[in-house]
Amino acid sequence: MTLLDVVLFLPLAGFLLLLFVPKTASRAGALIVSLLIFAVSLGLVGPYWFANPQGYAFSTNISWIESPAIRYHVGIDGLSLWLVLLTTLLTPIAVLVSWKYIDHRAKEFYAFLILLEFGLIGVFVSIDLFLFYVFWEISLVPMYFLIGIWGHERRIYAAVKFFLYTMAGSMLMLAGIIYLYNRAGSFDYVDILSQIQSGRLVLDARAELLLFLAFFASFAIKVPLFPLHTWLPDAHVEAPTAGSVMLASVMLKMGTYGLLRYCLPLFPNAAHQSAPWVAALAITGIIYGALVAMVQPNMKKLVAYSSVSHLGFVVLGIFSFTQQGLDGAVYQMLNHGVSTGALFMLVGYMYERRHSLEIAAYGGVATPAPQLATVFLITTLASVGLPMLNNFVGEYLVLQGTAATNFTWTAFAALGVILSACYMLWLYQRAFFGKASESVTHHMYDLTPREWAAIVPLLALMVWMGTFTQTFIPAISTQNARILQVSRESRIERASIPAPVEVSRAR
Repeated sequence: MTLLDVVLFLPLAGFLLLLFVPKTASRAGALIVSLLIFAVSLGLVGPYWFANPQGYAFSTNISWIESPAIRYHVGIDGLSLWLVLLTTLLTPIAVLVSWKYIDHRAKEFYAFLILLEFGLIGVFVSIDLFLFYVFWEISLVPMYFLIGIWGHERRIYAAVKFFLYTMAGSMLMLAGIIYLYNRAGSFDYVDILSQIQSGRLVLDARAELLLFLAFFASFAIKVPLFPLHTWLPDAHVEAPTAGSVMLASVMLKMGTYGLLRYCLPLFPNAAHQSAPWVAALAITGIIYGALVAMVQPNMKKLVAYSSVSHLGFVVLGIFSFTQQGLDGAVYQMLNHGVSTGALFMLVGYMYERRHSLEIAAYGGVATPAPQLATVFLITTLASVGLPMLNNFVGEYLVLQGTAATNFTWTAFAALGVILSACYMLWLYQRAFFGKASESVTHHMYDLTPREWAAIVPLLALMVWMGTFTQTFIPAISTQNARILQVSRESRIERASIPAPVEVSRAR
């Protein structure tokens, strides 16, 4: 058993424990469990700060099911490391955010929150495709209940829509996984990749394209990429604050992670052939998401559409097939998790005070709550990509990498940076400036110590990631270089092999 196995199964143990603790102890229990998991997960960073190993670290590979051959194969690399840490960091923050807000069936709420952490970590560390699919589905269940039970007025509609969209994509991915198993005789990602690189497994152009589309559809729904994004605003608006934080900060990254981990290395020819129309969808999402965000009267819906815009940059960077583009995409995944998670937290703070998400219900908030106004401003500036804050680095690298591939793409995508400043600063002006009404003055109060404890780690990361990027980038760059190399070698190998080579089917 490695440290990664401990990090993976601690949330499952915590989930089972929370089911049996008294309701009055559930909050404290969830906070202690989530903080313990985060503290243990920090040990995963050591090899990457001091040695930056090639391949997977903390790997475990043992048989799980004999027939079909499914293995418990987990490990981390520079791509999954920071996503695991982002998950373990945000879970205790989500517990703190919900401390006063959740009083109905609190024990079940915190149990589902810890179970969600288990599923998310599993997605990022799975190396066996079947195991990856199992964790992908596990993460869906607690989020469905978090929205459906503890959400707002239209929570059932939003939860069912979220579930159906995600399940539809998952079925396509499952079909692709089964086809790969029948051809390769293995669910193991490393084994399948090795067979593709060596020429033992050759997919004809049609099969490769269909497999790429099956995986891509599932990941694009989860990102979500335009025009598959319509479930996201409803889910965010109806979800409780903790649900919105985990959904925006971590769960959406499952889609972009899948694109980078599976679509590029396994189906390199189809990925390169599809790059123009994928880039067109990404750029459309960047501009469309920003324009729709600009006219939203609801704060949560505005931040939700900003996610559609920001994650369009991530997809664009991935399909630029350049080192800078991929580095920027992964860094922007982390940046978005920090800054947008903080935005949803702050909007949640305001909702707890005013019980309204309508921008028109606010105005002049800076007068009764100057600390809240200051923190919201810093988060807003990080979200719009102000230099010295985190989003600037990711967006710059994506645009730089994309410019090396197609400067026209870069010119259109850059409009999203301008538009993001428009809708975020306009939101800030309408909510925090002007004369405060009597109702705003009465209901709005400044940040409490608990709220400070939840937001300070994210504020620190905004500055840290914007100034000391070398803390994170080397591990990311090493793995992205390997993904580009594997993709390039697979394309060369396939071009040099005249006909498919049959591989014996699994028994």
